Amino acid sequence: MASLQQRLPENVPGDFFVDSTCIDCDTCSQLAPAIFRDHGDQCSVYHQPQNEAETKRAMMALVACPTGSIGSVQRHDAHLGIDAFPLLLDENVYFCGFTAESSFGAWSYLITRPAEHGGNILIDSPRYATQLLKRIEALGGVKTMLLTHKDDVADHKLFRERLNCERVMHVDDGAERLGVEQTIRGYEPFQLDRDLLIIPTPGHTRGHVVFLYRNKFLFTGDHLAWSPNRQTLTAFRSVAWYSWPEQIRSMEKLLDYEFEWVLPGHGDMHQADAAAMHNELQRCVAWMKTK
Repeated sequence: MASLQQRLPENVPGDFFVDSTCIDCDTCSQLAPAIFRDHGDQCSVYHQPQNEAETKRAMMALVACPTGSIGSVQRHDAHLGIDAFPLLLDENVYFCGFTAESSFGAWSYLITRPAEHGGNILIDSPRYATQLLKRIEALGGVKTMLLTHKDDVADHKLFRERLNCERVMHVDDGAERLGVEQTIRGYEPFQLDRDLLIIPTPGHTRGHVVFLYRNKFLFTGDHLAWSPNRQTLTAFRSVAWYSWPEQIRSMEKLLDYEFEWVLPGHGDMHQADAAAMHNELQRCVAWMKTK
């Protein structure tokens, strides 16, 4: 729970605030950009909510915050934020909210599908929260959990135990050590089922993978995201723990595929038509080669 005594001085006066425990994961500034902004090494409130819609977004950020760093002086109904998750993004794809501190606030996603099409998919692990679990179970539970890489596994074991889902992860990121049920080997793309393609993308980590759903939704983990400052797709050289040259080669592989959504674990999501997204990816690769 956020502490009023630790309220950051960068917050504007008023109801909502961010305290000094903020780890600068940018979850709040992405969920409620009209309320929160990154002021450097942390986030703060730069505009207090003025209506019901803005208050709801602020409460969603409060619930999603991995460190409980967002507080409110007034007493708002917590369900205003809790009941918003999972948050529908498009078609049958949801953002889970409830990010985990152990994954540095990484975003996780839920795909809902009929059992005959393979059942629901959880991509990376959110925080293990009873409120979220109940909502996921009401949507049909989870059949398979796809893990992009070792940094964002969070509470995967607890979700496995509660939902009896089968986890999928690359062996080069410690899948066997984690007890994952289905391991990915090698670096060739392969079809998990009729709608899901697994594409190994070493770079951020050795066993990093991305998941392409219906040639429309690309779940990118820590491989690829949108840069609001540069207004283009980007990668993060400072956290290329395994190899930046390998990450460039992995990025070039993605030029062979069509997608309209980039849904990352860290960084901003982005949606555009397939042709525009391909052009942005080409720009990203060219930029990476200069770094």
